[in-house]
Amino acid sequence: MSPVRSTGLAIRPDGALDFLSLGAVVHRLDPGIVPFRKASHCDIHVSGGEFNVAANLADAFGLNAGIATAMVDYPIGDLVAERVRAMGVKPFYKRFKHNGVNGPNIATVYSDRGLGLRAPVVFYNRANEAGALLQPGDFDWKQIMAGGLRWFHSGGIFASLSKTTGELIAEGMKAAKAAGAVTSFDLNFREKLWNLWGGNSGSAIAVEVMDKIVKNVDVLVGNEEDLQKGLGIAGPEVASKSKLDPSTFFSMIDKVVAKHPHVKAVATTLREVHSTNRHGWSAVAWIDGKTYEAPTAQLDVHDRVGGGDGFAAGFIYGLLAGEAPEDAVRLGWAHGALLTTFPGDTTMATLADVRALAKGGSARIQR
Repeated sequence: MSPVRSTGLAIRPDGALDFLSLGAVVHRLDPGIVPFRKASHCDIHVSGGEFNVAANLADAFGLNAGIATAMVDYPIGDLVAERVRAMGVKPFYKRFKHNGVNGPNIATVYSDRGLGLRAPVVFYNRANEAGALLQPGDFDWKQIMAGGLRWFHSGGIFASLSKTTGELIAEGMKAAKAAGAVTSFDLNFREKLWNLWGGNSGSAIAVEVMDKIVKNVDVLVGNEEDLQKGLGIAGPEVASKSKLDPSTFFSMIDKVVAKHPHVKAVATTLREVHSTNRHGWSAVAWIDGKTYEAPTAQLDVHDRVGGGDGFAAGFIYGLLAGEAPEDAVRLGWAHGALLTTFPGDTTMATLADVRALAKGGSARIQR
């Protein structure tokens, strides 16, 4: 395998699976713009950072994508499994039986959309979550990857669910590297989740766990706060002029590479929130020693959940497809922007939609 263009990544040209995610699936209850305290009904979205990326790659970009996750044998599990099938994602389930009373459960996310000056409100019920029970040995990686795997992905929220989930990710990353796959990890640092089982030492434990994972990671996704708290990197030396200023992010790359010299790419979105429904949006990446910036767009946001996963999917697609690094960043930027115009956490865009926006398309009616 030779590195693709100037990314420094040795990407397999083919495989039975283009992409495999490891993570926890959740279901999100969405009452729209109505706060939960006044809600009378909700839409149900199937989500989870790792699943979202796989679903986006399968549905919008036409890749053979899979998800390794926990599945519970009860009606909510049936609902989730139906949505996984509908998005064209191949499932690899570790099954749990619900006891009819308190689980194990597929976690519930409660999230209204807010409106204008009123911000969205998000809270969770992750009690007795099946995903948190996953541990090393639950998946036969050799069998799953036997037909060839091009890219393996997981994330920091899944790592934070329990002591065993981080160990499972590290196991999966090692297996993926042995199979010749590129590996990526979305840092997604959530202090509350780490503190649930790590106590006052949660932040220190996060750095320890993620260090073991990132030893086998080629591509990182995360902003400057994720890099600091997830990797234990010292704070930025450059103060950002705005949320859309990439200088703080780029100022930390040397420290990231010094600690993890095998990392070939680090990417993130930039978002400046003017109101709940009006955001400035951009994306940046460091790839094999060079920096890339997407344009800045002003977004009219319908539902902000999933935009970051939308960026990751478009960015990964671009790299898998052999696009130039700057084009991979633009594809991620365009797809993440489009995600914010749809209800729910996963894509409703087509590859043609994404490419048109990445090339500078407009909102003129398509006839």
